[in-house]
Amino acid sequence: DYGEAANAFDTVTRVGRGSEYGQDAQYYLADSYYKDGQYLLAASEYDRYVSYYPQDERRPEVEYKAAMCYFKQSPRYTLDQSQTRTAIERFQLFNNRYPDSELVTEAAARIDELRNKLAHKAYEAAQFYVRTEQYKAATIYLDRTIDQYPESKWAERALVDQVRTYINYADNSVVESQAARYLKSIDAYEKFIQLFPESKYRSEVESLHDEAVNKLKSVPSSSSEETDQS
Repeated sequence: DYGEAANAFDTVTRVGRGSEYGQDAQYYLADSYYKDGQYLLAASEYDRYVSYYPQDERRPEVEYKAAMCYFKQSPRYTLDQSQTRTAIERFQLFNNRYPDSELVTEAAARIDELRNKLAHKAYEAAQFYVRTEQYKAATIYLDRTIDQYPESKWAERALVDQVRTYINYADNSVVESQAARYLKSIDAYEKFIQLFPESKYRSEVESLHDEAVNKLKSVPSSSSEETDQS
């Protein structure tokens, strides 16, 4: 029973602090909490171990396990992502401190997984605003997905949606603002082609681009001139 083990190790850490027994007990206390699924307590005890024994050879392992505590607490993308961000910071810190560790590749994979979750959250926020026809807010969250998480699988899809959303935004704008927003759609298309030239979405984006170009041509010339001067 990991809970009983934790209680025993906690007693040893308090009685034997400063001794070899106390050091081992601190390590196993953190491990017991981890194996019992009490990740916040485990992270605290791993951090305490590093604070008490900063020169110990187990420090890299302990810091990695502390990062894993936050990884384990990272919830599905729809929920608050504070633990996700903390886990990313911990894994990044680990890789910076121990670039030669055999765990660096695994830590990098964890970071990618967590960042993909944050990208998914930003992308789904954009979809909410698209569905509710709040196009300005949608473009902000699509931009966030693209700019902050360009390596994620959501960035590619977000750029497709950006091309389409600026068309819809322009369609629902006053005439004086339409040209600028059709041009934004065309800019998003060009960025998409530059970043994802072999994308499976290319034909879809080409069609959207043609739509934006044709609609831009139909905007009254006075509106286009105002856009050129601004």
